[in-house]
Amino acid sequence: MKENLFDTVAAVSTPIGEGGISVIRISGSDTYKITENIFFKDKTGRKKFDFSIIPTHTIHFGYIISNGKLIDEALVSVFKSPNSYTGEDVTEISSHGGVFVTQSVLNIVLDSGARHAGPGEFTKRAFLNRRIDLSQAEAVADIIKAKTEQSRESSVSQLEGSLSEFVKNVRQELLDITSLVELELDFSEEDVEFTSKDALKEKANNLINNLNEIISSYITGRIIRDGVNVVIAGKPNSGKSSLFNNLLKTERAIVSSTSGTTRDYLEENLIIEGILFNITDTAGLRASGDEIETEGIKRSYGKIKDADLVLYLIDSSDSKERINENAEDYKQNFNSEKTLAVFTKSDISIGGFNINEYGISGSCLVSINKFNSVEELKKAMLSKIRSKEIKRKSGIIVLTNYRHKLCLENVTASLHNVVKSIDDRMSGEFISVDLRNALNFLGEITGEVTNDDILTNIFTRFCIGK
Repeated sequence: MKENLFDTVAAVSTPIGEGGISVIRISGSDTYKITENIFFKDKTGRKKFDFSIIPTHTIHFGYIISNGKLIDEALVSVFKSPNSYTGEDVTEISSHGGVFVTQSVLNIVLDSGARHAGPGEFTKRAFLNRRIDLSQAEAVADIIKAKTEQSRESSVSQLEGSLSEFVKNVRQELLDITSLVELELDFSEEDVEFTSKDALKEKANNLINNLNEIISSYITGRIIRDGVNVVIAGKPNSGKSSLFNNLLKTERAIVSSTSGTTRDYLEENLIIEGILFNITDTAGLRASGDEIETEGIKRSYGKIKDADLVLYLIDSSDSKERINENAEDYKQNFNSEKTLAVFTKSDISIGGFNINEYGISGSCLVSINKFNSVEELKKAMLSKIRSKEIKRKSGIIVLTNYRHKLCLENVTASLHNVVKSIDDRMSGEFISVDLRNALNFLGEITGEVTNDDILTNIFTRFCIGK
């Protein structure tokens, strides 16, 4: 991002469209000057506000006026540096909602000397002004995108500094170890030892164990943040689209007795007991001479490969030969750890269907016409996902960000090198380099060590106005 971070920026911070109010945020050194030029105490534009003497965290009623023309009545909230979101002088204009009014007010602000803020620029300024660190900045974006209570709680915890505090404590331990190693290097000619290699190795291994516990939480953290990717798969006419519609309580997918109705995948979201499930209905798995259907089947296999959970549907109303054939397909071609066999159409299955006959443990018998059976399937889906969760100590941090996971993995890799150097009786210079690398990787999480490419990648994912 190539913004001039010393100028004054503005953007609409609420969604564009019809609504009660819109909020236009202004931040920077000329914030009060710009606001005073467009916001007045009276409709004539003669009575001005003096924001230099107005207390911080106060709200004022007035009128937006441009070239003597009344545009709107509004409220202006005042936040003075450094006690604002960005750490700079900030005002937020609450005008009436609506596309035309909102854009008019923003245009007046821009014409008065502000620049339109880029994506995430207000939060980037908060980071650069040390109001928040980089992990907290990322938590802001996660809060905005949160779709479940678990996701929101996790993001709020990170925004409040849970991860930052953990990184701070690990960083201090690493600094203590590094300082002793490098102090020994300064006294190498005197052959002075400030800490034994055994003690150093023990500290490094303890740190590795603590970091690995946090890293392992990413399995759960990713589910909390992004949801569970579920694919409904199976042969044509196994009831995939019917189950898809039933789970979502909507007629989203076309249901027909004709094979090959679904030619591309459909995706929708479902929340079960606070966990987000991203459900995908796929094309029936079979050999096909139809070019479009073949492409849909190819995409189905791609989705299956990337899924966290696959519901493999087998039509229990089919012939025994076909059921056996599909059951064998499941056993041979699907990973049982992430696949749940679901025997469908149980209400029309022929002659006392016995689910245990096909030797698939943990399978479900479902009919979309039987509410309880669908609820049992939901419980089985939850059980399958929760079996993947890592058992954690109470209060342990849960990683939800892949970037943070990679940084911590790099820290542990550097500490493993420290242990190896000690075991190989390498000199302190080698140990020091690996400790410094560990510190740098740790610093990348909070932004103490960073570069423009990382910042650009993070903040361009934000919406404009945040």
